[in-house]
Formats: sequence, structure tokens, C-alpha cells
Amino acid sequence: MAMLTFLGAAQTVTGSRHLLTTASGKRVLIDAGLFQGRKELRQRNWAPWPAGRLDAVILTHAHIDHTGILPRLCAQGLVGRVLCTAGTRELAALLLPDSGHLQEEDARIANRRGYSKHQPALPLYTAAEAEAAVRRLEAFPYDVSVPAADGVQVTFHQAGHILGSAFLEVIADGKRILFSGDLGRYGSPLLSDPDDPVAADALLLECTYGDRQHPPEPAADELARAIQQAIDRGGPLLIPAFAIGRTQEILFLWRRLEHEGRIPKVPLFVDSPMATDATPLYLKHPEDQSAEVRSLLAQNVRPLHPARLQFVRGALESAKLLEREGFFAVIAASGMVTGGRILAHLEQHLPSAAATVLLVGYQAEETRGRRLLEGARELKLRGTMVPVRAHVAQMTGFSAHADWQEEERWLAHAPAPPGRVFLVHGEPPALEAQRARLAAKGWRVEAPQPGAEVKLA
Repeated sequence: MAMLTFLGAAQTVTGSRHLLTTASGKRVLIDAGLFQGRKELRQRNWAPWPAGRLDAVILTHAHIDHTGILPRLCAQGLVGRVLCTAGTRELAALLLPDSGHLQEEDARIANRRGYSKHQPALPLYTAAEAEAAVRRLEAFPYDVSVPAADGVQVTFHQAGHILGSAFLEVIADGKRILFSGDLGRYGSPLLSDPDDPVAADALLLECTYGDRQHPPEPAADELARAIQQAIDRGGPLLIPAFAIGRTQEILFLWRRLEHEGRIPKVPLFVDSPMATDATPLYLKHPEDQSAEVRSLLAQNVRPLHPARLQFVRGALESAKLLEREGFFAVIAASGMVTGGRILAHLEQHLPSAAATVLLVGYQAEETRGRRLLEGARELKLRGTMVPVRAHVAQMTGFSAHADWQEEERWLAHAPAPPGRVFLVHGEPPALEAQRARLAAKGWRVEAPQPGAEVKLA
């Protein structure tokens, strides 16, 4: 009989890795995520791989917490095939080499400063190894059943989370298992709604927002108010945002707000080479686009291009932004302030009470973004403690994750309740809230511990 092993995203929101082992011994890994956040989690990335060689890896989407350990596994000769959607393959080609570059940079800094326990410090994997892993990706369309390994079939269904995102319908040993990946939201301005789930013997359900609801106020209204308040303070407006997904959604709504006359046309900079490369990809995949995006494109409107937008690619251009005066807005990675070009902008402007920092997504525990959200008076940036006098605001309406009510809506569209439900990709309070909610319906539900093994009898 098939067995599930929860190697990641168990009792935490990061490091998604779910191993399916068939009765014949085939091993298929659903997502190959990097652990991020607190040190104890990051150290798990270095642990010896516990599951032997994998016949296949199937990716739900391109985010690093779902793909970021793949280059290491490939470099160690542990991976047979890698399956994903076309959008995921294109985004992974941006995200994974960038992750490899960051790994190399971290090792270089550790060696220069001498704080690593290892001599010399080595990267988890290199940019070249990441590029080699990307070349292994095989892309498949939505809604077509394809063989992943002997006796294992997979169908990708639209998840509406980011470009190319999917929830997976996997059939093995006579069991149908749904892996939600990261489930998106209904009514996204950029992306199609999630497809309805199918009947399943087991469901792995993400619970990022299992104990919270997104605000009823539309994200566009939240954004309009935040921009106007930042203008009133004098600026600048700094928006830490993931380069893929969140940045494009902000650009879409920003252009719409300008068009409707709800905000003035102000200088807006996207200070991210990755976001610069990813933005056009959102306009070339109609299978992922919302009806509104398709309609605007048909009218020859540039839906992701506000009037005074400039994309910043080079490091010199980015450095010049730090000298800019007056009001302007900058969108730069990373979304949780864990790295990237946003750090230089924060270092420059956090001490100013005229500046605004707008957090536009989930902030994992022990990240700089979470510390800002919790009212930190100073923040360590690139080895220096920087005072925080800027106004810090958060928008949760921008989340690309379904909240518990949206998950209820999605689950209600299933033709029958799943036989078993395993709650993953959530912090313990969110997991417990969702567990109690589904258990009250009489569903067989649990939140596995890291490393737990479950047989699907």
C-alpha cells in the first residue's frame, strides 16, 4: 500500500516536502522546498537526505519553499524526473539560479568574516547546479493525466496562487491523493480562480491562514489608502514584496487606481532584476490569467505598467535610488525582508519618520518583516542596528494564500469529503484551528509531526 512521509512543511509553513512511496517501492516527492526562517529550520536543509533516490519529483509551483532544495538533490544524483507546469518551469528558471547565487554569496561572506563552523564554508548548492536542475524540468498542461513513475499518475489542476501553480491529483496503488500545494484565492485580479477539487482518498491541505481571515475590504481600497497616507507623510514608500506574484499584483492594482483617478501618478520603481524578468511572463500564459487581464490585453492595455513605472535592473541604478529625494515608491524583494535590495532602502530610510514601510504579505516567525510588524524599535541590517522611526503598515488583503473561509469554499466544491485530511504548511495555532474546524464536521483529520509516516490503507 502507498505510504506518505512528511519530510517538510509539517508543523511549519516552510520546506514543503511530501514523500509518496508505493507498494512496489517507487518514491515520488511532492515539492522539494527549502526551509526558511529561523535558524533551527534552515539547518534542516543541510541534513543528509533520508529518503534514498527519487523516481520523480513533482512541483506544485515555483516558490523556493517548494522548489529550493531541488538543485541539491539533483547535484547529489538523487532525482529521476522532475514534473511541473509550463509557468512553473519558467519561473523556476528565475528563482532557482538566484537562490544558488545567494547560497554562494552566503558562503563567501561566511568565509570572509570567519563565522562559519566549517572551513571553508560551502554553499548549499551553486547557481550552476541550480541551472542544471532547471534543465531537468518537464512541463505539462493542466487537466491532463500523465505518468510520473511506474504506477503513479498525476494531473495538474489550477491553484490560482502564482503563475503556473497547481494542486495535484495523484493516483497510486489504487488511491487518489490531492496535494493542495499553496491554494490561491477567489477573485484574484491577475489569476484564474482555483479549480474545484475532485473526490479523494486523502488530502494534504495547506493551512497558512488556518486561524485567520483576510479583511473584507478589497485590496485595491487598502492600497489606495496606504499610498495616499504615505504621500501625506512625505515619503518614500518602501514595499518589500516577493519578486514573483506579489509585485505583479501590486503593479496591476496600481495602474487600475491611477486609471480610476484614485491615486496621483507618482514615481514608482521596481528595484529587482527578477521581478523585471518575471513580469512579462504573466502576460504570456492565458491559461493562468484572470478574465480581466485577458480583456485588458485584448484592448492593447498594458495591465502591469503604471504611468511613471521604471524597472531597475543594474546595481548602479539601484544605488542611485538611495540618493533620491521627495516622494517616490520602491517595490523590492524580499517580501519578508530576509534579503535582497529592499535591505539597502530600509537601511537608508527606516530612521525617517516621513518614510512608510508597507508589508504586503505573510511574515514568517523570526524574519525581519515579522519583527517590523511586531513593533521593533531597531532592526539589524547588513551587520548594523538601524533605528526604526518609519511608519510600518501591513496589508493582508494581498495574500496569495486562501484563508480558512476560502478553503471552506474550495472544499465545499468537492463531490464528497476526502477520506483522510493531513494538515500541512501552517504554524501550530493555524493547524489546530483548522483541525478543530474539520473534525467538528466528522472528518478524519490530523496535523502530522515532522518525519511522520502514514500508510494509506
